[in-house]
Amino acid sequence: MVIAATRLRMNRNSCDKVEPSQKRRIGPTRRSVSGSYAFRSETSIQFESTLERDFIIKHEFYHSVLDMIPQPVEIPFSLGNQSYTYTPDFLVYYRLGKLDYSSYPKPMLVEVKPEQEWRKNWRKWLPKWKAAWGYAQQQGWCFHIYDESRIRDQTLRNIMFLERYKRLRFPVEESAWILNNLRQMGSASIDFLLSRHFTGLYRTEGLAHIWHLLASRQIDCDISRPLSESTELWVANHE
Repeated sequence: MVIAATRLRMNRNSCDKVEPSQKRRIGPTRRSVSGSYAFRSETSIQFESTLERDFIIKHEFYHSVLDMIPQPVEIPFSLGNQSYTYTPDFLVYYRLGKLDYSSYPKPMLVEVKPEQEWRKNWRKWLPKWKAAWGYAQQQGWCFHIYDESRIRDQTLRNIMFLERYKRLRFPVEESAWILNNLRQMGSASIDFLLSRHFTGLYRTEGLAHIWHLLASRQIDCDISRPLSESTELWVANHE
């Protein structure tokens, strides 16, 4: 069952030791593009680069992602005789769904860095990343570094393609007809649905309708593969 994000902030996985909240506010920057993203039209998530923005967009699409907190924790670490604090970019929470608490999906602490930057500076940044890994382990989380190769892939290209169809409007009865038939079949290709529901002159409009159902997360597919009329679809499971 989907529960509102405001309530879920009060009911995290049982392994969480603290309730993280944004520790550092992001202001305008000359070096990159910063701003706020309306995450599922419920919360505003700040970002300070287009790569961070794309990370948010990509994870917003996944049913398994429950919530995301920017700049979630301040982690102390030492370098020589100096003490510092490090604030990773995001903490991603996942839905428990039908899983048991003993095998819950671990929240993910994330640093977003362009590949060119981390390859150039990895020795300098290694101490704070080690501290983040250790802190995440203590909290029952995991820690990962994301660069372009893990963000700007086929999945993101598909999501950006579907974005133009998200706010289109189609007859509710027509959508229900498609969803009910697809639910009964279990799965079907886009081409099959078009042949069954939209023939002749209506095929182009029907394809836009199917893209809309996928963009609005009413139906699902393997979003990591290129989209085409042979793409296999099924009714989305929001648990």
